[in-house]
Amino acid sequence: MTIHIDMGTAEAGRPATIDLEELLATRLLVQGNSGSGKSHLLRRLLERSAGHVQQVIVDPEGDFATLAEPFGHVVVAAADYSASELARFAARARAHRASVVLSLDELDAEGQMRSAAAFLSALFDAPREHWYPALVVVDEAQLFAPAGGGEVAEEVRRASLGAMTNLMCRGRKRGLAGIIATQRLAKLAKNVAAEASNFLMGRTFLDIDMARAADLLGMERRQADAIRDLERGSFLALGPAISRRPIAIRIGDVETRARGVAPGLTPLPEISAEDLKQTLFDGLEDAPPPPPPAPPPPPPAETVLARLDTAAEPAANDPSAPAVDAEESARIVAEALGALVADPESDGRGPAVLFADFQVRCRMMGLRSPPLDAAAFARRLAAARAGIYDDASPEWAPAIRAAHGLPDEMLGAFLCIARAAREGAPCPSDEELARVYGTSSVGRARRVLSYIEERDIVVTRTDLAGRRSITIPSLGWTTEPAAA
Repeated sequence: MTIHIDMGTAEAGRPATIDLEELLATRLLVQGNSGSGKSHLLRRLLERSAGHVQQVIVDPEGDFATLAEPFGHVVVAAADYSASELARFAARARAHRASVVLSLDELDAEGQMRSAAAFLSALFDAPREHWYPALVVVDEAQLFAPAGGGEVAEEVRRASLGAMTNLMCRGRKRGLAGIIATQRLAKLAKNVAAEASNFLMGRTFLDIDMARAADLLGMERRQADAIRDLERGSFLALGPAISRRPIAIRIGDVETRARGVAPGLTPLPEISAEDLKQTLFDGLEDAPPPPPPAPPPPPPAETVLARLDTAAEPAANDPSAPAVDAEESARIVAEALGALVADPESDGRGPAVLFADFQVRCRMMGLRSPPLDAAAFARRLAAARAGIYDDASPEWAPAIRAAHGLPDEMLGAFLCIARAAREGAPCPSDEELARVYGTSSVGRARRVLSYIEERDIVVTRTDLAGRRSITIPSLGWTTEPAAA
């Protein structure tokens, strides 16, 4: 299933879209001077993708807290908690796929870097069963991945830079899609910026930043001046998730606003100089006004953790949602798996992306909370690729037992063999085993078969004509000979 996020308009009034699944695999870099519209762009992307994918926002200015009410994000004020508590929040958000805003606006630069490092590292270190797809948006990324040393402690800089590097360089396999925005490319660590394959370049004026932006966009140096002439809210875009050649796009409107306001001209008060002087100086000798009331204490960590537990599944608690019985739920799951396997675009995609696609398909068919976690989905998908959509059926129970101990990703290849052996059909070819395994590499399929055979689960025999047959000794099932 392909999901296109509407970002606004492109050249000649055509819609400007971002392929969400491609974005999850290829990451995004946004650059623009202050006032160029970077935050507006990020807000548009977050609002339009909120219903399709988990979102984690590292927010140094507290601008994105306003997403909480309309879109259900959980706001975590980092200044109120320790680094270990922030790590627990991140792990819990990863497990429950809760969208989170990490608000850092009340911290100094070193505190922001410490908090971001702890939070991002915990996202990255989540166990494999929690590797769900998520957009990880880092605004003002040059603060967390600086190109050079600064006034913060070296250990803090290294921790923050390491977390950002892991996000951009190694996060894809863990389902983490880094989206970083910066005012200046020259201030952002090159190894972090280099991992993005999609670019949205806004207005900038310094020659060094224009030259780097032009290089990333594949433009000649003499064309770099076009970046200086961009209007607020307009960006040059390039990348596999956006366009194969640089195009100019204008970002559309957003539903929410930041808590702060952009500076604008307002009329000065109509008051004489004498009255203004009296207003400023009168009453200075009086007692000072009482101090403002103390702000309310932050919610305890347990409260935030509980909120993360429930934020990801609001529909499950909706009393107006129609109930789905077990039989109907099983039918929807089987139908969604069948559609997923039949989709030619599903081949080669990672399990985290496919799991998100599966959940969307189930919701579209009326099943708001599919009864499969990521691990169970991986096994059911493997069985579905082998043509078995109900692996709980008694007729397949012996085969499932025979596969005990195999990694989940190999179950499909084994069940493909088991199905052919049970039905007396020709032995699956290496190409067929590769397709079921989710790869285009025939060599990898052969290694999978060797792995299964080494564990005495199957026995392979090749006759003098070069035809292969496979036997499952524990079941007494054997395929018909066929070319490998």
